[in-house]
Amino acid sequence: MSEAIVSLRNVVKRYQRGKQTVEVLHGLNLEIANGEFVALMGPSGSGKTTLLNLIGGLDRATEGEVIVAGERIDQLSSGGLAKWRARHVGFVFQFYNLMPMLTAERNVELPLLLTSLNGAQRKQNVAAALAVVGLADRARHKPSELSGGQAQRVAIARALVADPTLLVCDEPTGDLDRKTADEILHLLQVLNREHGKSIVMVTHDPKAADYASRQMHVDKGALVQAEAA
Repeated sequence: MSEAIVSLRNVVKRYQRGKQTVEVLHGLNLEIANGEFVALMGPSGSGKTTLLNLIGGLDRATEGEVIVAGERIDQLSSGGLAKWRARHVGFVFQFYNLMPMLTAERNVELPLLLTSLNGAQRKQNVAAALAVVGLADRARHKPSELSGGQAQRVAIARALVADPTLLVCDEPTGDLDRKTADEILHLLQVLNREHGKSIVMVTHDPKAADYASRQMHVDKGALVQAEAA
């Protein structure tokens, strides 16, 4: 197995709900190799989205070590974590979170506004990302002029545009019909196999999970099994 892109050691996550403490993850250990496409599956409330948020640096572990892209992200300051996310993680969500008044190319450009790239470099990167997802001809279209599948492709291009180390996907096909979902999942597979992107995807859909190279099942805050797809 190649070097781990994600390594979680004895990770515990607790939330405070009023006077009650709820433990969502219980001493979880996880290794994901660089270049893997992993599907995290499990029932609602199992802890899979919490786990994804820890891997993507959107949330912090209560206990344990979270090492992603060679860095102990559980030890970073809030500002340091924000910079780390911008450099290493591309996010794809179920709802595309596109800015309705911006064109596809402007939506894709947004993460690059936090970088030191000049306008010409940003334009070049945006064009390349839209070409990868097959939407070069939709660059000037606004979200309302795109289908659901096209909007999700724009969201994937936005996640890719800064060349992140890791793609983190939360139910990326949950709002799409089967045919369109399969097209998006095939695109993720191509990004993994041909472009070498490491991908961690939460899904409740077994057909979606079949596109991954490995499936992991989370139940009641623990990994109950991990298997090759």
